[in-house]
Amino acid sequence: MEHISKQLEVLRQRLARIDQKYAQAGDRPAAPRVLPGGTVIANDLGEHVQITCSWPSHHRHGTADLGSLSEIPADLFAPLGEEFLEPSSPLKWAFLDTETTGLAGGSGTMAFLIGVGWISERGFELKQYFLRNHADEPSALGALAQQLEEFELLVTYNGKAYDQPLLETRYRLARQKPPFARLRHLDLLFSARRLWRLALESCRLQDLESRILGVQRTDDPGGALIPRLYFDYLRSADAQPLGPVIAHNATDILSLACLTAIVPGAFREPFAVTRGAEMVGLARWLRAEGRAEEALELMRRAMKRPMPDALVYETLWHIADLERKLGRGDAALAAWVELTTVANPWQAQAYERLAIHYERTERNPAMALEMTRAALSLDPDCEPLRKREARLAEKAARPRPARLL
Repeated sequence: MEHISKQLEVLRQRLARIDQKYAQAGDRPAAPRVLPGGTVIANDLGEHVQITCSWPSHHRHGTADLGSLSEIPADLFAPLGEEFLEPSSPLKWAFLDTETTGLAGGSGTMAFLIGVGWISERGFELKQYFLRNHADEPSALGALAQQLEEFELLVTYNGKAYDQPLLETRYRLARQKPPFARLRHLDLLFSARRLWRLALESCRLQDLESRILGVQRTDDPGGALIPRLYFDYLRSADAQPLGPVIAHNATDILSLACLTAIVPGAFREPFAVTRGAEMVGLARWLRAEGRAEEALELMRRAMKRPMPDALVYETLWHIADLERKLGRGDAALAAWVELTTVANPWQAQAYERLAIHYERTERNPAMALEMTRAALSLDPDCEPLRKREARLAEKAARPRPARLL
């Protein structure tokens, strides 16, 4: 019994020390929960923090001139598809990006920072909605919906796959109507990939920002670290470390706006593009749109520009294919012959195309067999080539009928 009493006394002393520790912590002033430059906004749904900033028209974001954004033609996006045929003033475009509590998405992921930027006659405006905690979400979502009522077009980067579905989920969980149904949505990622995936190792927004706009960030936390910084804020209530996160979101949106002026413009005037890999990317898009003659001309121009060897050979292969589809067999034949003269990934396929040509057009099975065996020497495990070889060998062995003089 005495032993138990001693244990209870030790336990009471420990609890007293813990109580004293938290009592002392409570005496210290709490760190600020409002971000520097942020303002607490109240509406019918509660409160949230709002940060506003703007850049004047004479500001340059890397090589981009913000003053020229308001002069973008209203039909800039028309070449991208029927969805964008109706002209829309650039002053009616909303550029949106989110910072979230995780990168996987799903109903457990929350957008703790939502940025919306827009072009104005004065330059570029930005409003950011920040959640001090989960209770701020209904208020922030309501304010965002009200802000988006002023716009006709939503511009994002990977927003169709990530930002919009995430926000729609959050609106439904908050029992609010998502504001996106009436907005046309341009996800710039798809056009940027068509244009630059052959020229650049990565088409991440920050990579394009650096390579295309010449913007170099400093003290940027990077997307992977941002959720942890927010969770640290929720534990400590110290808003100071979140300053770089706010700046990261603002820079993303400003870069998105500047790239929006560049990417669709290339699709609008493809022959104004001067870099080889970008020309090939645009030519592939033109081919997919059924504009074969333009695609072929752009590819031929690209071949005169500096490009990696692998892209040169691939482009030559596509040139041959387009020439064939356009009924210009001699031009296609010349391209296939050129591909067979040097080792490259398309060499075996070029030999196979020559084999088809000699068999079907020239009616020369012996030459077709020679081309097939050349292809097999490069791709010995190709079963269709093996079957072609056997068939052509049999055909070449047949006695040819004597020709009448």
